[in-house]
Amino acid sequence: MKLLNRAPKEAPEEGTVKTARRRPTRRQIIAGVAVIAVAVAAVSLWPRNKQPQTQESAYVTTQVARRDITSSLTGSGSLAAANSYTVTSMVEGEILSADFEEGDIVEKDSVLYEIDSADAAGNIETSEMSLSSSQRSYQNALEQMSDLTVKAPVQGTLVSLDVSVGDEVNAGQTIGTIRDSSVMTLKVDFPSDAAQSFYVSQSATVTLDSTFETLSATVSHVSASDTVATGNSIVRTVTLEVQNPGALSTGQRATAEIDGIGSSSSSTFEYREERSVTAAVSGEVISVSAAEGDWLSEGQTILQLSSDSVSDSVQSQAESLRRAEISLENAEKTLENYTITSPISGTVTEKAYNAGENAEQGKTLCTIYDLSYLTITLNVDELDISDVEVGQSVVITADAVEGKVYNGTVTKVSVVGTTSGAYTSYPVTIRIDDTEGLLPGMNVDATIVVESAEDVLAIPITALERGNLVMITADSPSAENAVEAEAPEGYVYVEVTTGVSDDDYIEVTSGLTEGDTVVYTPSADSGTSDFMMMGGMGGMGGQMPSGGAPGGAPNGGPGGGF
Repeated sequence: MKLLNRAPKEAPEEGTVKTARRRPTRRQIIAGVAVIAVAVAAVSLWPRNKQPQTQESAYVTTQVARRDITSSLTGSGSLAAANSYTVTSMVEGEILSADFEEGDIVEKDSVLYEIDSADAAGNIETSEMSLSSSQRSYQNALEQMSDLTVKAPVQGTLVSLDVSVGDEVNAGQTIGTIRDSSVMTLKVDFPSDAAQSFYVSQSATVTLDSTFETLSATVSHVSASDTVATGNSIVRTVTLEVQNPGALSTGQRATAEIDGIGSSSSSTFEYREERSVTAAVSGEVISVSAAEGDWLSEGQTILQLSSDSVSDSVQSQAESLRRAEISLENAEKTLENYTITSPISGTVTEKAYNAGENAEQGKTLCTIYDLSYLTITLNVDELDISDVEVGQSVVITADAVEGKVYNGTVTKVSVVGTTSGAYTSYPVTIRIDDTEGLLPGMNVDATIVVESAEDVLAIPITALERGNLVMITADSPSAENAVEAEAPEGYVYVEVTTGVSDDDYIEVTSGLTEGDTVVYTPSADSGTSDFMMMGGMGGMGGQMPSGGAPGGAPNGGPGGGF
């Protein structure tokens, strides 16, 4: 089992998770004191005139056996909530409602606080009026831009065009005349009592005064009021439309007859349409699209004007409109700030303001923790980070919850490391779903299971020499596979392949069989476990290892020097 950090001890920065060894529990302290007492007693009883051990007394033998091996990394740190949020007021005002308490579980987007928003509502109304005014001004500017294109107001012939390219025209100036002479109108008076029975689209006959030629006509309008004509007769004016064969003009006079009733007088013809074309805005003529004598449809372009002042006005009004829109958007967003909702689902851990109090801008109103699961972040040494992967199991223990083991899972392995001195470590995030008894801020120990193997052949890791050689007794079943390597009498070396290892044992995948007797010299740092193993073996007499070995053994193993 490896510790996650190997850097020199330093004071941790604010918020940094240290993965040093966990602080001992009371039981561990008592056990440690007991071990020290035993060790002191053993040293005091050790014979002062003890002679150096024989070579054989430095050996440890063990049988190749099956066991479970787990390779892991250990560290410690503080628990954190799955998510936490500090709710801060963006506005000031009286709190009208705050219908929750500390310890309550709230859902995401549920209302926490309602703050008096009367002032904000007034600002929205003002912004709306400003926006409406800006929209009208912008629309007027667009209409002026549209007026730079001068179009025919009615269909007809362009009988005159008074400007040309390059001319400057003023708003209201006449630039030409359009006339529709295809249909002529004749307004004549009829006796009132007869005219009251006339109707629109009724047929009529028109007689020219000069030639007595008759033309077909149609009633287009009947006056609704009476007038007094010459001789005190009561008449009504009737308007007739006559298709112009081409010779009619406004100077000719004619009478009319409708349903056998003749008009009271004659009248002159008029053109159905004759309209002056005027410029709605001032500008310079930059193009002309029609010529005198052209027949134009209603809305057909006659000429194009250019005006810097009109263009500038459109741009200015567009900017004013956008400012008004932004102002209203900001006012509406500000109004939203008066209703404060929960940003996450979780438990209220702190409530700083209640209904009736005045919320202050920038002040914390409450704090919410998502306790659906907890996390811990460990800093893994650069030499070990390649062994850590998302999805690996983690064993969690806490001093605050004695006797209980929690299961965690690696959820994130960061590729951004932190360098301290000559070492770099990488944050690894672990998630714990079963959190009964745990709270954010508690210190816990974590063991990341890097690799494991069950019921496999294993030997003490100190028995492995030169990377892949193991010394066994000559009567072991696997001795027949001995390699050429110098070994003490009664021993041979075999070559093995290995697999998973922990601090004490390593898996052997080939080269040894169950029942082989492995012989090795315990290393100087193999600790109490090797000493106890020797004490329990027949023939060793409980002697402490000398740390030496007979000459000739590879890597300082049995039969060789350190």
